[in-house]
Amino acid sequence: MDDNVPLAECRAVSRRFGGFMAVDGVDLELGRGEVVGLLGANGAGKTTLIRMLLGLLPATAGQVRLFGAPPSRQARRRVGYVPQTLGLYDDLTPAENLAFSAAVFGRGARATLPESLRGYQRVLVGDLPLGVQRRVAFTEALAHRPDLLILDEPTSGVDPLARARLWETITDAAGDGTGVLVTTHYMDEAGECGRLVIMAAGRVVAAGTAAQITGDARVSVVETGHWASAFAALEAAGLRVALAGRALRVPGASPAAVRQALGPVAARVSEAPATLEERFFELTAAGPGISGPGKAREEAG
Repeated sequence: MDDNVPLAECRAVSRRFGGFMAVDGVDLELGRGEVVGLLGANGAGKTTLIRMLLGLLPATAGQVRLFGAPPSRQARRRVGYVPQTLGLYDDLTPAENLAFSAAVFGRGARATLPESLRGYQRVLVGDLPLGVQRRVAFTEALAHRPDLLILDEPTSGVDPLARARLWETITDAAGDGTGVLVTTHYMDEAGECGRLVIMAAGRVVAAGTAAQITGDARVSVVETGHWASAFAALEAAGLRVALAGRALRVPGASPAAVRQALGPVAARVSEAPATLEERFFELTAAGPGISGPGKAREEAG
């Protein structure tokens, strides 16, 4: 395969379920050694897009390609996939799960557990802690040395140390040339990705590096000795507000709008650069119709 050919590619891809458009005109491209984060709230269309990439769902419109060709059983042999449900058999041990996967993928697939999981090799997967289950799923997904690794919320529900270990695995795989597409709800993990694609209501509302997506976006900062009253007033005005230390941060609202919402509450209102998390919430709350710095619109077509 030509190294210039994307490992995975979507062009104006849509998927409709009856009257509901789950994915609407999405473009996506992933190359060797890249880690691309696919972000969005629940129901944004991320998992549906992944299932189309894998050929598990046909696209209603547009073009999907794996390794330069339409998704196929042969192409999927070059993919390692960890779904949200992990894809493990609860009534088998980690060693048995890995042996089964190796038999399916055939020659070249590793059937031996790494040293870090040897202590669990006789325990049924269903009896393992979630963090260990996810490590088993990662091991199985990487056992046949895939060219493309697709991970759907791989660290959901695990502790920070387990998350860090799983991200070490992702970084190592990318360093070996594997392309990685990963969905996550954690903004610190999003910062580990080389590029981000943010979806809302089935469409791409922003794409680029974390710095490009954040751009020059600003948030209003409220400093007051009456933060509880200020918080209540801002929420009552329909503004998204978060407590950060002793201040309140209000993304997507100008200082003038914040002052008006505060009414008689005494406060100092200023501006500060938005964080990636604040920009994410602003983009996904606004939906496909927004515009702004660091944003790459993908219209339905």
